[in-house]
Amino acid sequence: MAPSDFRPVYHPAGHDNELRGALQDLRTGRWVSMRNLLESTPDWTLWTQRTQVLGAVAAGSDAVQAWLTEEPQSVAATVMHARVVVERAVRAHRERHARAQQLWQEAWEGCRSAAHASPADPVPWICLLALSQLDEQQRLEEHRMPPPGPMLFPGPWGLLAEADRRDPCNREAYHRMLQFVYARQGGGSLSEAVNFVQWAASAAPNGSPLHVLPLYVRVERYRREHGGEKALDLHWVTEDGERDAQRALHLWFFRTDPARQSLLDLNHLAHALWGALQFADAAPVFRALGPYYTSAPWAYRTRTPGDPAAAEDVFLRARSRSLTATPDPGTGRRG
Repeated sequence: MAPSDFRPVYHPAGHDNELRGALQDLRTGRWVSMRNLLESTPDWTLWTQRTQVLGAVAAGSDAVQAWLTEEPQSVAATVMHARVVVERAVRAHRERHARAQQLWQEAWEGCRSAAHASPADPVPWICLLALSQLDEQQRLEEHRMPPPGPMLFPGPWGLLAEADRRDPCNREAYHRMLQFVYARQGGGSLSEAVNFVQWAASAAPNGSPLHVLPLYVRVERYRREHGGEKALDLHWVTEDGERDAQRALHLWFFRTDPARQSLLDLNHLAHALWGALQFADAAPVFRALGPYYTSAPWAYRTRTPGDPAAAEDVFLRARSRSLTATPDPGTGRRG
């Protein structure tokens, strides 16, 4: 296929073909494929990813409730119920729905039930972390615990520790914590977010997706500063921006199985390397994406962030520039 003929697609399952089949059935109200998939999921990392995607889709139907009614002793169904009610509560809060408080309480109870049913599972604690962002004023004590290090903020550190104990450096757990920072009363401090992701990445082992976290905060700063509206943008070519991109490339991308890498992480890394003019380094990341892409962060590089076609156009231009990079005769690198 010629580069000009390439058109990326978005699919929440990404490279996970088994998850894609379960989602297809779930969208028609059938839950058996979801149950079978979760029963065969081999580790907490994949379990977390799959339950998150399934929960987002299942929140719009009663499929999980039907499963739980049919198999009330199913641990997987209980965990998926927590996923669904938390997703509904977060959506209701975002939309300022009249039942938001009631849904929050139902979700909290669902998380506690799931934690009791599956004590070794990180997902119920991740779900509680997701709910913590709804407590913008940190009224609950568990949402204003003392931080584990200097330059950090009071927050739901106990919930993060519970998730971490069950699946160390769980990607979603740390992203939920970052969302909590943004949701804090007053809009969330970017300096707090920077301190958090640097703290998290500094302790993460090689191969951990936490090395990509600083790229998300960089995108958030760019979004808040309306970078896409500036005629000349030097935001991405700073020394620390290049360093964050290179650390994610070498400490995460080159040390993990591409088939299990998050599409969002891959897009953020490709975007950061392209933005830093490191086109040759961005090329293998674009290849790892294959036919897939996500609208974020490309949408923030447009003058119309809500336009999916504009985001796709930025992605295509970045991909084409990176895949056609030529060697630099002075350094031997492609650029």
